[in-house]
Amino acid sequence: MTTTKPCTGSADADRLPTLQELGRDLLHVSSVRRATTIGLPFLAMAGYAVFASLGWWPIAVLSVMILCFITYGSSSHDLVHQTLGLRRDWNQFWLSLIELLSLRSGTAYRLSHLHHHQHLLESSDIEGSAAHMSLIGTLLCGPTLQFRLWIWAWRNHPQHRKQLLLEASGILVLTCSAGIAMYWTIVPLVYAVLVVAGSWVFPLVTVHIPHIGEGRTPLTQTRLFRGMWTRLLAADHLYHLEHHLYPAVPHHNWRTLATRLDPFFKRLGMFPNSESTKH
Repeated sequence: MTTTKPCTGSADADRLPTLQELGRDLLHVSSVRRATTIGLPFLAMAGYAVFASLGWWPIAVLSVMILCFITYGSSSHDLVHQTLGLRRDWNQFWLSLIELLSLRSGTAYRLSHLHHHQHLLESSDIEGSAAHMSLIGTLLCGPTLQFRLWIWAWRNHPQHRKQLLLEASGILVLTCSAGIAMYWTIVPLVYAVLVVAGSWVFPLVTVHIPHIGEGRTPLTQTRLFRGMWTRLLAADHLYHLEHHLYPAVPHHNWRTLATRLDPFFKRLGMFPNSESTKH
């Protein structure tokens, strides 16, 4: 995934800098950063377990919200794109484990998300389908998203069916275990309900909001976001256009990437979504 040309059509690529020109330091991942990115999901899970056991439910729920955010948006996402500098087998191990403990299939996520990048908002882009839906349609498709991604991966990637089946079996075992454990404590069952419900907002947050269904080129299919409130609300994760153009850059460098791209965007007459009515 470490291409030097931006991932756009040839005409767009000719007008944008290569990753080499932007700076290869954008690919750098320190050992501390790598450990932090992988460790944060487990810290959030542990936080839920501790706070829920103490009966501090508001903080426990917040821990699961953080877990959903940092997995699908940061940790698992970096593992999907293999941007952490890990060996392929270790990369797949951590991706499968983190997503499994979030009751999702890491393999289905990886296969569908990489297809999303390769066939952005096309008819075969199951992950990006919410970009063509209304707000209500997007919200309604959330509860079935993970199941549909798994079915899509099973049908389109038979070579990965063993891994997909193992992950699905693991999810079933963990879910059943949470149900059985309710005879002693509701903590695991509430966790299961929260992580599943948390995944329902993914089509809204990761597809409907940042993408433009009517766009026809990579530069017009994803919104350009800037501004202090956007940064705060999205915790520096709403650099979706930049990510689509340079998927080899890990999430912690997205803001730096965006800053370096701003002069090129302005030269192309592109302005942040919040400023679109001013230009």
